[in-house]
Amino acid sequence: MIRSFLFYAVVLMGFFCPTGDTFADRIDIHATAEEVQPLLPGMQAPPFKVLDAAGNSVSFDPADLEQPLVLTFFRGGWCPYCNLHLAELRHAEQELQDMGFDVWFISIDKPELLYASLEQPDIGYRVLSDAKLEATRAFGLAFRMPDDLVARYLEYGVDLEAVSGESHHVLPAPSTYIIGTDGVIQFQYTNPDYHVRLHPTVLLSAARAYKDEADQRLIRLREAQRKEEQH
Repeated sequence: MIRSFLFYAVVLMGFFCPTGDTFADRIDIHATAEEVQPLLPGMQAPPFKVLDAAGNSVSFDPADLEQPLVLTFFRGGWCPYCNLHLAELRHAEQELQDMGFDVWFISIDKPELLYASLEQPDIGYRVLSDAKLEATRAFGLAFRMPDDLVARYLEYGVDLEAVSGESHHVLPAPSTYIIGTDGVIQFQYTNPDYHVRLHPTVLLSAARAYKDEADQRLIRLREAQRKEEQH
């Protein structure tokens, strides 16, 4: 358990150097949430299309970003932990926008349920539908729910096929990304335990670090060392 926590704290929340790995050779729908292979900091974000609440197509093009983006994948408005997380992130929304970030939330809910299923539908950020799984799969977050758990959800009143309009029974491992204007992932947090979500203060710290170009600190330090060596 300790090693697992350290892995997510150090690896999945850190800033990484670019690797060039596109994850093209990885399975894009996994058997469990623990087996997902999320894209990591330093990697190029993939293009994708999702739908807004009116059913209109919304395209994300990493090569044409005017503002950095905070992108959060959540299970759906039917999930009480997702509702709590979205409400909690309201405390970070204004500062993120003041820093120049766009804020998007993506779930597998079909368009007409994006806001209607939320406990607090009057949120200010953008909520989008990925019922077709294009974004969820592209980011390596998709996993298939086992049949017995799908049946148990039905007993609780959650019909995954009804909320998504699809029969795939796939959910995203809850995740948050910061994507820079160059289309490169600057920060990423994923936890296969859907009860555990990124705290707003951690997200704000990562956003401030991006604005301060904290990932370039070692480059700046090395350049300073070289200048000193030349004198």
